[in-house]
Amino acid sequence: MSVDVLNAANAYRNQLKLMQGQEKSGPSDETGESSPFAKLLQNTIGDAINAESKSEKLQTQSLTTSKVELSNLVTAVANAELSLNTVVAIRDRVINAYNDIIKMSI
Repeated sequence: MSVDVLNAANAYRNQLKLMQGQEKSGPSDETGESSPFAKLLQNTIGDAINAESKSEKLQTQSLTTSKVELSNLVTAVANAELSLNTVVAIRDRVINAYNDIIKMSI
């Protein structure tokens, strides 16, 4: 079964748009405000999604047209990779902290 690269990229972009369109609801306290950590996490994940979206847009343009500068494409891909690595590092730290809390004796 052969998968067309442009069709796959379009399907992924459409799914990303659907995910971005959903309301971002996080944990909140009695006043209805999110905690500073929740805001920081939302901002970091939002930045990662935006970097990935920009990278995908430039990649799609480079495949369909030759009007994309190679340096812009490489920079966008590197930024997306850095954002993804940041999110993965945060996730790993949160999981390690959770495991440390679980191991504590009461």
